[in-house]
Amino acid sequence: MIYKIIATGSGGNAVLLNGCILIDCGVTMKKLEPFVRDLRLVLLTHIHGDHFKKATIRAIAKARPALRWGCCEWLAGPLMEAGVDPRMIDVFRPIDGETEFLYPAIGIRVRPVELTHNAPNCGYHIHTMDLSDKAFYATDTGSLDGIEAKGYQLYLVEANHRTEEIQARIAAKQAAGEKFIYETAAAENHMSYEKTTAWLQENMGPDGVWVPLHQHQDK
Repeated sequence: MIYKIIATGSGGNAVLLNGCILIDCGVTMKKLEPFVRDLRLVLLTHIHGDHFKKATIRAIAKARPALRWGCCEWLAGPLMEAGVDPRMIDVFRPIDGETEFLYPAIGIRVRPVELTHNAPNCGYHIHTMDLSDKAFYATDTGSLDGIEAKGYQLYLVEANHRTEEIQARIAAKQAAGEKFIYETAAAENHMSYEKTTAWLQENMGPDGVWVPLHQHQDK
């Protein structure tokens, strides 16, 4: 699959697949304007503002009233509040992780998977209809335990921090008598480089491509 990272990180997240599938919408409309006309499907993961920017969603829905949106049940209400026609929303319930949603017009199968985070969140298995090309998207999660995506061509998976880096930052703040709430939250709610690479070793084949998402950057 062809991918374009429009934005990733705490400042905003938006990823484009095959020029017509948008995953997450946490950026301004200005950043998305070049791509909105060609969108056929928008997939959303969770309510945090760097993934779900209400003003942008409202602007897209106004510009493309017939555009389809896919989300898990926790985002259906917020999507409607943002101005999306409920008839255009496909509500996913990833209870067993096996239910697929078919989009024949764009040749895509979508299978949501629930992720662990400090807000209800999901990732996505995205396959071509003939299963010849497979992508997996997961960000803002503390773990991928129990989730498989073996032999996929594309892995869009976060590697937010290195464990050693977080431990060093916590130690430095402890020594200075400072709070380390951010570092604790990052360790609990985001995949580390070590966790992600260990998971990829169990799932990614020799021809797979990993695109690290949501990497921490000091301001």
